[in-house]
Amino acid sequence: MAKTSKQIQTEITNKIVESLKAGTIPWRKPWNTSPNCGAPTNVVSNNPYRGINPLLLELHRQEHDFSCKWYATYKQWQDLGAKVLHRPDHIKPGEFGAGVIFYAPIKKTKQDPVTGEETEVEFAMLKQYSVFNAEQVELPDHLRHLIDIEPETKNDEFCDYEPAEIAIQATKADIRFGGNKCYYSLNTDHIQMVSKHRFATEKEYYSTVLHELAHWSEKRCEWTGNYAEGELRAEIAAAFMCSELQIPQSEDLTNTQAYLASWLKSLENDPRFIFKASTAANKAADYILSFSRKTEPISV
Repeated sequence: MAKTSKQIQTEITNKIVESLKAGTIPWRKPWNTSPNCGAPTNVVSNNPYRGINPLLLELHRQEHDFSCKWYATYKQWQDLGAKVLHRPDHIKPGEFGAGVIFYAPIKKTKQDPVTGEETEVEFAMLKQYSVFNAEQVELPDHLRHLIDIEPETKNDEFCDYEPAEIAIQATKADIRFGGNKCYYSLNTDHIQMVSKHRFATEKEYYSTVLHELAHWSEKRCEWTGNYAEGELRAEIAAAFMCSELQIPQSEDLTNTQAYLASWLKSLENDPRFIFKASTAANKAADYILSFSRKTEPISV
C-alpha cells in the first residue's frame, strides 16, 4: 500500500529529529571546490533538488560518506548507460538509495450537493521515489568525470571569494561593517557585519553574511514566523546558497545549538514544520541569488 502524505512527512521529520539529537546538522557540511560537489543535483536535468529534498540527500551523503552532488533515479542512470551497484549486505533494504519526494498534480471531479453541477478540482499528492548517488553507480567511461573530486582549498589569510562577492554585491543590500555583532536591522533595513579580518576563515564570513541576507529577504519574500523559525529558515537558506556558490560551510555550530531545543520541539509537534522551513529557505535563497544567478548546462 502506498504511503500517505502524512506518513511520508512524519518519517522524514523523525529522521531529521534523530539527526539533530545526535548532534548532526544535515544542512551544515564543508564543501569541496570541485564542480562535482555542492548542492544535490539531478544529473539529467542539471537542476538542484528542491524543498525538503536537499536535506534528505545531504543526510544520505553523510550516512554513506559521499562527496559527489550528482543523483538520479535507477532508470535515469540506466538510460545514461550506467548501472546502479547492488546493495551491500550491511545496508538494510530500502536504505541504499535516498528517498526523495515530489508533489504530483491530481485532478478530481466534485459534484455540488445542491445543484448537482460537476466541477474539476486539482490538488497536490505527495509521492516518494528513490534516487542514487553517482558514487553508488558503475559509470561508463564518458561519465567517469562526474565523480572526480578535487581536494578542498584552504587559505591561511582571508581572501575575497569572487563568486560569493558577486552574489552578495548584486543584491545591493545595505551592508555595513564594524562593531562586535552581526545582525539584520528591520528598522533601518541594513545588515551589520563584523569586519572581515576578524573572521577566522572565509567560510565563517560568507555563511554569516548569507545568513543575514536571508533575514534581509524576509519582508521581501513576505515571510512570517517566530524568531526561532526565522533562524532555522536563515540557517538552511545560507547552507543552500553556500552549496550553490561552492563555499566551504562553517563547522562551528555554536549559534545553531542555541536554537536546537526550539527546532526539535517544533519538529516533534508538527511533522510539516521542516517542510515549511525548507520551502521558505528555498524561496529566500532563490530570491537572493536571482540577482546574480547564471545557469550553465552540463554535458553527460
